[in-house]
Amino acid sequence: MTRTAVFTDEQWARIEPLMPEAGPAGGRPYRDHRQVVEGIVFRYRAGIPWRDLPACFGPWQTVWKRHRRFSA
Repeated sequence: MTRTAVFTDEQWARIEPLMPEAGPAGGRPYRDHRQVVEGIVFRYRAGIPWRDLPACFGPWQTVWKRHRRFSA
């Protein structure tokens, strides 16, 4: 496990079925859900601004946007 890893594989197996599927209309596929959700959790744990999120979680804008959609 790395410094930025948040979930074990067992924990993620319980969360993964709750993630949304890509729509039938096609479009761009979602970025890896695990990477994005771990980015959200890491941001709150570390108490950092979105822009300071480590690059291993992908673009901070993507993580922020998914957080906004999930919490709506």
